[in-house]
Amino acid sequence: QVRLVESGGGLVQAGGSLRLSCAASGRTFSSYAMGWFRQAPGKEREFVTAINWSGSIGYADSVKGRFTISRDNAKNTVYLQMNSLKPEDTAVYYCALAYGTTTVIITSPRFYDYWGQGTQVTVSS
Repeated sequence: QVRLVESGGGLVQAGGSLRLSCAASGRTFSSYAMGWFRQAPGKEREFVTAINWSGSIGYADSVKGRFTISRDNAKNTVYLQMNSLKPEDTAVYYCALAYGTTTVIITSPRFYDYWGQGTQVTVSS
């Protein structure tokens, strides 16, 4: 079993920055992908970014150039640096883990095996 714990959410003004962390514990291996998704009230969960086991990265168009994902395999932790935040970035942010060695960036939540509890990010205008 794997447990994912997010941290770093909060309230920030538009144009500000936040850094989210997601620590994985339990039965973890190096061959997995990590992703970040978000869900705003009344909307479906949407892909934000992911990094696969080999380090390849993909971003949603809405966050390209503003968000950066990184991972520290020694700490089983993935980070999401969010800059130039906009009110439309307001959502609950979830990290997720998908086992496997696919070279494809996994953008669909259905292919992730474990999820964190989520952390609220609120961007005021």
